[in-house]
Amino acid sequence: MQADFRPPRRRRRVDEEYVAPLPVSRSSPETTRAAARPAARPTTSCFRADLINRHVLVTEPEQISDIYNQGYFGKGVLSRARPDHGVSDQWQQHEGFLLPVITQARYEELVGWAESALLAQGLAHVAVNQMLLRLRQPVQADELRREADNGDKPRAGAHADHSPDPDPEPNQSPSREFGPVLSPDLSPDQGSDSETDDAPVVPGPGFVLVIADADHETRQLRRNPLRRTEYLQLGLEEAFFLVYSLGCLSVHLRQEPLSITQLWRQFVALRPDFVSSYAAYHHFRSRGWVPKTGSGAKYGADMLLYRKGPPFYHASYSVVVEKVDEHFQGSTLRPFSWRSLATLSRITANVSKELLLCYVIRPTDLSEAELDSPACLSKLKVQDVMVSRWVSSKERAEQEDI
Repeated sequence: MQADFRPPRRRRRVDEEYVAPLPVSRSSPETTRAAARPAARPTTSCFRADLINRHVLVTEPEQISDIYNQGYFGKGVLSRARPDHGVSDQWQQHEGFLLPVITQARYEELVGWAESALLAQGLAHVAVNQMLLRLRQPVQADELRREADNGDKPRAGAHADHSPDPDPEPNQSPSREFGPVLSPDLSPDQGSDSETDDAPVVPGPGFVLVIADADHETRQLRRNPLRRTEYLQLGLEEAFFLVYSLGCLSVHLRQEPLSITQLWRQFVALRPDFVSSYAAYHHFRSRGWVPKTGSGAKYGADMLLYRKGPPFYHASYSVVVEKVDEHFQGSTLRPFSWRSLATLSRITANVSKELLLCYVIRPTDLSEAELDSPACLSKLKVQDVMVSRWVSSKERAEQEDI
């Protein structure tokens, strides 16, 4: 049966502009590997990440924004996908500042988390109670301005509009980032307590507006009881692609930068299937797709493929990666029976996706010692096959139309 490639389904609401991704090489693996050498690439890595336990984390806020926006690499450790996590979805202007608005119950929940964190640090209950008592006291606008003048301001991109998304996939909701200076007509809530509506609005330095009555009319200015730090978590395939193929990332282990070979060996030790998984990731990424590893677990797949990125289109393909020899035999990563394959195909069709079987073909002359270096990628071949589920009623209806 001839494969029917359907166009990807565009999302109904897109609140962000498409940013050109980091450069993707379409050359052969040998050329890509040569281009990643310092001699051929005079520029140094502009991004830094740290390998902590089994995770690759980017902690610099500006680098987090650049890496995610230019290709949608990684996900936030506290968010669904976009690394932008706040205490509230609603914001309001107050005394020239843009502040999150939360309910009294939500504020008490944050205070409880702060209490647990302080007690875990070994502080005495008396000292913790004094801190929490100070947090619950309303704050005057003068104190807000004074701390803002002292430089206690967050970086640009202080908040995202996490609106509900009916998409069942684990993608981020549409996001609208607010920079350090905003015009009042761009704020989520037009209500303002300030008489100077034409003044620039900046995010408040660690303060929130708490709804103090049932009518949601009285709002008190208080300190944010808990400041959570958002990091960008890169998948192993994503991190190695940025290091090996693009040469724009440097991964450190215990403050020491890792070479490409050292990083490859670290990832292979962490994940025995990393060789085949990265070969498939590199295959799709170099052809313009945005693969998201881990996102396909709920559909029984290894990765999902997006056109342009998750904010613009739903995932088009669910990918299952298999390693085989030149005769398409060998120890499979995931042994399939006809029943399990049919089940996976039906699940994929029910969520409006196509199922791809991606075979990473290992030649017979490739030894185990050669797999200890990324040079083996030049000998691996990748072939993908689309699995189409035959529906008898649909086929019969098409025949009747003819």
